[in-house]
Amino acid sequence: MRARLVVGNWKMQGSLAVNARLLDALKAGLKRFDDLGYAVCAPFPYLAQVSSVLAGSPVAWGAQDVSEHDAGAYTGEVSGAMLKEFGCRFAIVGHSERRSLYGEDDSKVAAKFIAAQRSGLTPILCVGETLEERERGETENVVGRQLDVVLASAGLAAFENATLAYEPVWAIGTGRNAMPQQAQDVHAFIRARLAARDKRLAQRVTIMYGGSVKPGNAKELFAMPDVDGGLIGGASLVADDFIAICSAARK
Repeated sequence: MRARLVVGNWKMQGSLAVNARLLDALKAGLKRFDDLGYAVCAPFPYLAQVSSVLAGSPVAWGAQDVSEHDAGAYTGEVSGAMLKEFGCRFAIVGHSERRSLYGEDDSKVAAKFIAAQRSGLTPILCVGETLEERERGETENVVGRQLDVVLASAGLAAFENATLAYEPVWAIGTGRNAMPQQAQDVHAFIRARLAARDKRLAQRVTIMYGGSVKPGNAKELFAMPDVDGGLIGGASLVADDFIAICSAARK
């Protein structure tokens, strides 16, 4: 049985006051969903607040990035061990904005994936294509390459403790989202890619969809057989919206 998971990615947004209201609302609204996994991934400066407010609640938390280095002269970097001290369970790696804006290539993403696991974190590995790549019919080539580099570096067994997120770059923060069947097609491709190596693992791994998921489209997306939840951006900053999306993800 695959786990259902909904993760809120706050991106570079929030404040102590706004966060406090949001976290309190999420704790109250999500406590009835005991058949679903959910988490929030907050900017580094707010992880102390998040861990303090959510401690003892069923809501997990994580970071939006992690260094590939464990320690050393890497000014500005944050290691997995540091994140663990704040109770983080997850770390997002390979988000499209990290790839496109900060030049993180597949090898760097793979190194971060490995570093996250080395520190006891569960990496959320993001893969996805740009609009130009989709229009050229290269979606499977791009997603397959991104996945294969991590598989080659980390090994297949590493995916026993990892979560995947398909996030078409053209649907990130644009208000556009993949049609449910488009999302399903790529999720099925990812699962088949893993199944070619290990059918049991492929059936167990959680694959979330990320790309302008909102209360109005969540139920239809999550009804697809290979869509196991969502990596939620803007809607995760509105408690009622995030709770509604979590409700839609319940089996």
